[in-house]
Amino acid sequence: MGEMRKTRFDVEGMDCASCASKIDTAVRRMPGVSDVAVSVTTQGMIVHHDETADLSAVARKVSGLGYKTAPARRAEPKSTVQAATCCGGHAPHADAEHDHDSADRAGRHQGDHQHGSPGDHAREAPSTMTADAPPAGLHGHDHGPMSGPWWASAKGRLTLLCGAALVLAYAVGHVLPTLASPAFLIALLVGLVPIGRRAVMAALAGTPFSIEMLMTIAAIGAVVIDAGEEAAAVVFLFLVGELLEGVAASRARRSIQALTDLVPKTAFLDDNGTTREVAAETLAPGNVIRIRPGDRIPADGEILSGESAIDEAPVTGESVPVRKAGGDPVFAGTVNGEGVLRVTVTAAAADNTIARVVRLVEEAQEAKAPTERFIDRFSRYYTPGVVLVAALVAILPPLLADGSWSEWVYKGLAILLIGCPCALVISTPAAITASLSAGARRGLLVKGGAVLEKLGTIDTVAFDKTGTLTQGRPEVTDILSFTVEASDVLRLSAALDAGSSHPLALAILARAERDGIPYPAAENVSAKGGKGVAGNVGQQDLFLGSPRAAGDIAPLTEEQARAVQRLNDDGRTVSVLVVDGQIAGAIAMRDEPRKDARQALAALKAGGIRTLMLTGDNRRVAEAVGRDLEIDVRAELLPEDKQTIVRELKAQGAIVAKVGDGINDAPALAAADVGIAIGGGTDVALETADAAILHGRIADVAALIALSKRCMANIRQNIAVALGLKAIFLVTTVVGITGLWPAILADTGATVLVTINALRLLHVRA
Repeated sequence: MGEMRKTRFDVEGMDCASCASKIDTAVRRMPGVSDVAVSVTTQGMIVHHDETADLSAVARKVSGLGYKTAPARRAEPKSTVQAATCCGGHAPHADAEHDHDSADRAGRHQGDHQHGSPGDHAREAPSTMTADAPPAGLHGHDHGPMSGPWWASAKGRLTLLCGAALVLAYAVGHVLPTLASPAFLIALLVGLVPIGRRAVMAALAGTPFSIEMLMTIAAIGAVVIDAGEEAAAVVFLFLVGELLEGVAASRARRSIQALTDLVPKTAFLDDNGTTREVAAETLAPGNVIRIRPGDRIPADGEILSGESAIDEAPVTGESVPVRKAGGDPVFAGTVNGEGVLRVTVTAAAADNTIARVVRLVEEAQEAKAPTERFIDRFSRYYTPGVVLVAALVAILPPLLADGSWSEWVYKGLAILLIGCPCALVISTPAAITASLSAGARRGLLVKGGAVLEKLGTIDTVAFDKTGTLTQGRPEVTDILSFTVEASDVLRLSAALDAGSSHPLALAILARAERDGIPYPAAENVSAKGGKGVAGNVGQQDLFLGSPRAAGDIAPLTEEQARAVQRLNDDGRTVSVLVVDGQIAGAIAMRDEPRKDARQALAALKAGGIRTLMLTGDNRRVAEAVGRDLEIDVRAELLPEDKQTIVRELKAQGAIVAKVGDGINDAPALAAADVGIAIGGGTDVALETADAAILHGRIADVAALIALSKRCMANIRQNIAVALGLKAIFLVTTVVGITGLWPAILADTGATVLVTINALRLLHVRA
């Protein structure tokens, strides 16, 4: 075989995984094709082939199965190279290695108040997802695009035409009874010919046991035993059920794909001093765009100039706009508030945050859960078994018990329709698709059905501290006034820290801004290595630093020392201000817990889930935060220590979720049963772990688990409906209570009920 190539097709009209199965089976058997990946969610197909493959023949083959096929309109995004290249494989566990600098180890902010730069983390390569092979399901449709009104689709038109023919046949039969049989036969053929054609094409392509084949056999058999009127009605009801299923499936797809509508179609590009409107999809990294107040941001980027409040709810779910200025990142689809911004584009349209979210969910929907895999395997043997049972019911009683051939053939045909596994096959993927979509709309990303199913079994959750349970940055918690007013302590400290990028300095400056405390410009400012910072404000000599360094200048009184020690014991970093050789006051800072952390942890514990904190920070700080949040603490850990603890918990029988920022927690995230990255729309939050929380809210860990449990409960309900209806109608058919009409209602009705039940998950709020 020569050089391998990859071609993408758009395939319209697929409603469930079984549609993908027929296409996969047919295309995979064609000359020159080595691999196929079909996605119901994206309505696309990727064909891996050599130069001998006839791509036009591939398109004709798919079209022959009843689907509309065209060359792909969507380009391959850079971040998903080989995105769906291995049918039959599982979505890989995101355990890419990272460089670590254990940034949250002992004493990061404790002790001396001095300036420094945070360690850089090596950025991991984006993970790639592999779509699962579509199942060998046994389901089919009158296919056509369902993007517009249902009556405008090919499926809708055929259903209306068949219904009109059936009504006309009833009218003819009422006026001219002698023509009733031919009229119903014509009405039957209106719907059955397209179905029969697809049945033959599917059989020739390697899928003999399709619903089209079962329907064709049942309809022809009904005509043979002089039940043409009933056969015509059954075909019409079948088309109605398929139409309803198509509408429901289309709605489920739109629920996540509608995210792409958040990104505006145009942008204002700064080009050599002039501004012109361009298509947003043409923006490239490095372009500078201008964003007016009230406009949606058309691309991921970094603010070059300007300041504004950004509504990030579409991406992160945050209900409160986030204040951003020069150097801050912005995301496509978010809304600019009151200020004009100039933004440098950092990602092309195919790789912006919204596109990545949609792509990850689409890929996740192709990664099947264990329950879904079992149903797929079961259906491969189930339908041939149903055909055998139906044949035995039709043949054995007349042969062995002198039964009526017409009666038992009729019952056999009804069993053939009852046994179709449509509802059973779609019961699991419908619920998983709806759950993944609902979660994504709330900033909860899950990479596949297997992960979604596993989340519901979690009994232990291990959290990182810094940036996970806490905000990830220090905040001023206390201002002690010794010889000057508290406002003066803050004012003079801010004057010394103005212009500094040290986290503690930024905390002091943020508190001064929040309290509306103006501060003067300090002079002769100099950093005292390992001690603090000194300078002058007017005639005052100032020093701000650690208690030990301040004590070298002016000894603290016993009362002052006790006050500082109490704050230290509570996990706070204390910087002492010295004015003209006297202790003037102190400022205490700490990386505070997230506002929802305590309540979220309590909710997990109430659900019987054990929680613990794994952190590299020093024990005193970690235990102080642990006391506030009432959580078990393991402190002063290296990244490999966290991984070891997770493995020990698993060895003890626990099912463990690890929640972290996706950087220095990567080993533990990979070792856990489910790794959950928490962040605000960053690459790490989207691509590192098995699941990602974009909101940055601890409460969403419980929301993920609840999402899983709702999904699994819905799947159990769906399976019960699918099998329960079949069992009931199987018994009633054999004893002669029900016939072909209830049989088709048992099949298509159950399919529609299962789909509608799954769609309820789209409207559940976390």
